[in-house]
Amino acid sequence: MAEQDNQGTRTIVVGVDGSDGSADAARWAFGQAALTGSHVEVITAWRWPSSWGAAIPMPAGFDPAADARSMADKITGPLADEFPTVTIHTRIVEGHPAEVLVEASRYAELLVVSSRGHGEFSGMLIGSVSLYCATRASCPVLVYREPEQGK
Repeated sequence: MAEQDNQGTRTIVVGVDGSDGSADAARWAFGQAALTGSHVEVITAWRWPSSWGAAIPMPAGFDPAADARSMADKITGPLADEFPTVTIHTRIVEGHPAEVLVEASRYAELLVVSSRGHGEFSGMLIGSVSLYCATRASCPVLVYREPEQGK
């Protein structure tokens, strides 16, 4: 994204990966955008599957970018209806999610990520992508955690 794309606009970037946590983080970001008059840039990053051994056979018609777009649309569609005044931009980017989100933070007023998504280390209080973003982003980062029930 070119720097001039967001000049004069307030932008909240939110990373989504299809997890319930990222959908909840997106809902929070949309609510904040409605309150502040900001735009929301929804970003989904994807990578080709890799293997350390033999090549992984890919099924005919395998299109991870299209799958990522479909997943992001399932999250943003209902939010667009719920928050009709919010301007939404969705980007599907090939790359590591943490690196893609930190790059996007260069042009944002706020980066929103969930505390845990479809990461590799279950049981962590904060995911590796969230930790990477919180320590390297160029703007403030909100790590969204679902409130605990009964508290």
